[in-house]
Amino acid sequence: MLGEKELIKLFPNFKEHVQASGIDLPLDEVFIQKSPGSLIDNKKVLPELEPIDGPIYTLKPKTAYFVTIDRKIKIPKGYAMLYKSRSTLLRSFVSVQTAVGDPGFYGTLMFLLYNHGDFDYKIKKGDRIIQGVVFEVVGSGDYTGSYQEEE
Repeated sequence: MLGEKELIKLFPNFKEHVQASGIDLPLDEVFIQKSPGSLIDNKKVLPELEPIDGPIYTLKPKTAYFVTIDRKIKIPKGYAMLYKSRSTLLRSFVSVQTAVGDPGFYGTLMFLLYNHGDFDYKIKKGDRIIQGVVFEVVGSGDYTGSYQEEE
């Protein structure tokens, strides 16, 4: 796992969000699901999403939301990023569900935010919801998947 000094070198656009062992990632937009999705024989059909009006969002109990982070990220070749919910969310019965950030990925980070609790939870655009933890990956190539964006 990389520490603060190395993270600032690798992710200068996130300098103000770097912590001792990761990068705090702030909430940008929140969406709800408006249609079904599927994955059959590796053919992806992603659900349609509808944005929720912000900047303060109310997360309903037992409900999942799709969220984005406030800027694009470039994960350098030779590194991967794992994403963890910040502890304040967990203490409030809210979690972030994620995938691995592969070496060479460039684009908008997108996550699933779920309110496990029995009560509404309010969150504001710009609030830090995720900590990205970076690890060196020996012998890696670059991400070439369908979610890669143009730099």
